Amino acid sequence: MTRNLDFDVIVVGGGHAGAEAAWAAARLGATTAMVTFSRQAIGRPSCNPAVGGIGKGQLVREVDALGGLMGRVTDETGIQFRMLNRRKGPAVWAPRAQIDSQLYPARLRAYLESCPNLTIIEGSVEELLSEAFNRGSAIRGVVLADGRRLTAPAVVIACGTFLRGLMHTGDQKTVGGRVGEPAAEGLSAALAGLGLQLGRLKTGTPPRVARHSVDFSRLQEQWGDPEPAPFSFMTDRLAQPQVCCWLSATNPQIHELIRANLHRAPMYSGQIKSRGPRYCPSIEDKVVRFADKSSHQIFLEPEGLDSDRIYLNGISTSLPQDVQAQMVALVPGLERAQVVQWGYAVEYDFVLPEQIEPSLMTRNVRGLFLAGQVNGTSGYEEAAAQGIIAGINAARYCAGKPPVILGRDQAYIAVMIDDLVTRGVTEPYRMFTSRAEHRLVLRYDNADARLTPLGRQIGLVDDARWERFRAKQRDLAALMDLLKTLKYEGRSLADWLRRPDEDGSRFASAFPQIAELMARRDVWGGALVEIKYAGYIERQARAMEQFKELERLVIPEDINYRQIRHLRYEARERLEAVRPRTVGQASRVSGVQPSDISILLVELAARRRGDAKPPIEAQLSR
Repeated sequence: MTRNLDFDVIVVGGGHAGAEAAWAAARLGATTAMVTFSRQAIGRPSCNPAVGGIGKGQLVREVDALGGLMGRVTDETGIQFRMLNRRKGPAVWAPRAQIDSQLYPARLRAYLESCPNLTIIEGSVEELLSEAFNRGSAIRGVVLADGRRLTAPAVVIACGTFLRGLMHTGDQKTVGGRVGEPAAEGLSAALAGLGLQLGRLKTGTPPRVARHSVDFSRLQEQWGDPEPAPFSFMTDRLAQPQVCCWLSATNPQIHELIRANLHRAPMYSGQIKSRGPRYCPSIEDKVVRFADKSSHQIFLEPEGLDSDRIYLNGISTSLPQDVQAQMVALVPGLERAQVVQWGYAVEYDFVLPEQIEPSLMTRNVRGLFLAGQVNGTSGYEEAAAQGIIAGINAARYCAGKPPVILGRDQAYIAVMIDDLVTRGVTEPYRMFTSRAEHRLVLRYDNADARLTPLGRQIGLVDDARWERFRAKQRDLAALMDLLKTLKYEGRSLADWLRRPDEDGSRFASAFPQIAELMARRDVWGGALVEIKYAGYIERQARAMEQFKELERLVIPEDINYRQIRHLRYEARERLEAVRPRTVGQASRVSGVQPSDISILLVELAARRRGDAKPPIEAQLSR
C-alpha cells in the first residue's frame, strides 16, 4: 500500500505508451503514478520482440529526439540492427532492431524506477472519478480493485489490449489481454460511463518454438548490418554482438491444411467479429486473400540472447492447437520443432479516436488523456509516440500551460495523431511512410533537428542531450559551408555531390579539413541528403507553406455546422462529430469534399466581415 494517494498525473498501464507517458510527465515535474498489474511486466513485448520498421523507426527516432525512452532502451538491449529500404531514397530509410525480450523490459523498468516524481503502483483500475464541468465533466482520479482511491487532475489511459481482452485459439477462449495475464474488466464500463463511445478490434500473434528443436541447416541466414545505426541520438555506436535471424516459408501443403480448417478459425467461424490489422494479417487471411500465392515468408527471430524461444514472424494465427502443430511441422526446418507457445488472437475494446483532441485529451472529459491501442492503433512504436505526447500534455494541463500539438509537416507523430482524431479507424492503425505528405522532410536522420529544440523548450530535453544536439548542428553547418566553398577540378564539392553516383568518399583524402566530419556518419549522412535532394526539399517546403495556410485558418469553437447553408448532410455530420480545429484539418475529415471546404471558407469569411462572433484574425492572435 502506498501512502501518498494524491498525484498530478495518473498513468494507467505499464506498456510502451504508459512508460513514455509516465516518464515524460514525471520529468516535467508532475508528481506521477503509474498503475500496472505487475511491476515485472512493465514494457514487456506482447508480440514480436522488435522495435522499428518502415514508418515505425521514424516514430522511435522522434520519441528519442523529444527526450523519450524507447530509442535508448532499444540501443541498450538490441540483439540485431538493420536499416530497411536502403535501396530506396533516404525519405523512407527506417531503422529496425530485434530486442532481447527479457533485457528490454528490465532496462525500461530501471529507468522508470530511478525517475524522480514517479511512483509505480501495482493494481487494477476499476473506476474513474469525475465531476460535472461545463458541458462535460472533469477527471478527478481512479479507484483500484482493492478500494484504493488515487486522485489527480489528469489521468492517462494506456491499457493496450487489456480492455475486456479476450484471447482465442480455435474455439478455446480465455479472458486476458496477453498470455498469462488478466484483462482490465471494469475500465471499459468506466469509460463508457463518461460518455465515450467504444469499439472492438482484434490483433494476433504467431506460435513460438524451442531453438534447440530447429534444424537451422535448412534455413537461410539473415544477419544484421555490419555497421549498425543506433536509434537514439545519444548513442555513439552499438558495440554489443549481434545475433542471426533465419528465413523459411510456407508451402502449398500448409495452405491446403489451413483451407481445410478455416471453419475452425475464429475469424472465419464467426467467433471473432471485430476487425484485425489489414497490414499485418494472420496466415489464415493471407491464404484466403492471396490465393494465387503458393508461399509466404517466415522470419525466425530469437527472443533474446539467452532465450530458447524463436518467434515465427509471418504466421500469426488463431487456429486450433492441433492445426498449428501440423502447420509448424510442415515448415522447412521446423519438422521436429517443439512449440512452446501457441499463436492466438486477442479481441479488446478501444475508444473511437474522433472523440479526442490533437493533444490526446478527450473532448468532453477534461484531464482525461488516451494513448496507445486504446485509440485504435497497432504496435509498440505508435503506442510510445502517443504516450510521450499524452504525458507531456497531461503535465502541462496540470500546470495550466497550453498543450503541445505537432503539425503534419513537423513529425510522423503528428501525422498519426491527426489521422486518428480526424479520420478515425475501422481497423488497427499502423504507421507507414506513405501516410506522410512531407516525408522527404520527415526523415529518420533529422528527427533531432525537427523536435529536440521543442523538447528543450518544454523541459524534457536535458543538458547532456541539448549540448550534443548543438554540437552536431554546428558540425553539420560547418561541413555544409566547406562543401560549398572547397573546389575540386573547378567545381565545388557540393556540385559534385549532387550527382547520383557520387558518394564523396574520394574527397576525404584530398581535403583533410573535412575528413573528420565525413567520418561522423550522422553529420556526413545529413549533409549528403540535404545536398542531393535540395531541389526536392525546396519544392516540398513550398508545398508545406501552402499547406500551412489552411492550418492557420482556425475554426471558431462555437460553430454549428448543421446551420451552414448548402453544406452537404454527410459533411455536416462528419464535421460535427470530429469538430476540427482548423480548415486544414477539416479538409482531411473522411466524407468531406473540396466543395464543402469552399462553403466553409465562405461561412468563415462572412463571420470575418461583421458577425458578432469572434473573427478569425482575433483567434489567430491568441
